[in-house]
Amino acid sequence: MEIQISDGIVRRVRGGKDAPMNGLAIQARTVANFLPLICERVGATIVHNADANYTGIRFDTKVGPVVLEIPTGDRSYRLVHELIEPDEKGRTEVEMRRFPQIYKPRGIAHITAEFLRSRGFLK
Repeated sequence: MEIQISDGIVRRVRGGKDAPMNGLAIQARTVANFLPLICERVGATIVHNADANYTGIRFDTKVGPVVLEIPTGDRSYRLVHELIEPDEKGRTEVEMRRFPQIYKPRGIAHITAEFLRSRGFLK
């Protein structure tokens, strides 16, 4: 499933003409195709967030949403835990891991799933 967030409005993106076809969206779909079943069970969703300026894969884990942000340019992939309420420091997200773009989509999916599983985010 894919969703798009723009101006605070969340809407579901259906395949075909509604789905974005830029490089980030295609890369997110490619990585999502290689995710193991354990990630699909927690509700892996492709998110196109215009408000926060990212495209990524969101996992609804038992401790809150985690997003794998697809990089632009020479940046690294970011695995971010989005906090529902700001913490005592006022943060709304906590970056958990970065990894470079040297990995292929299958490797990115494997690294993400293993990180989430080994840290107790997945059941």
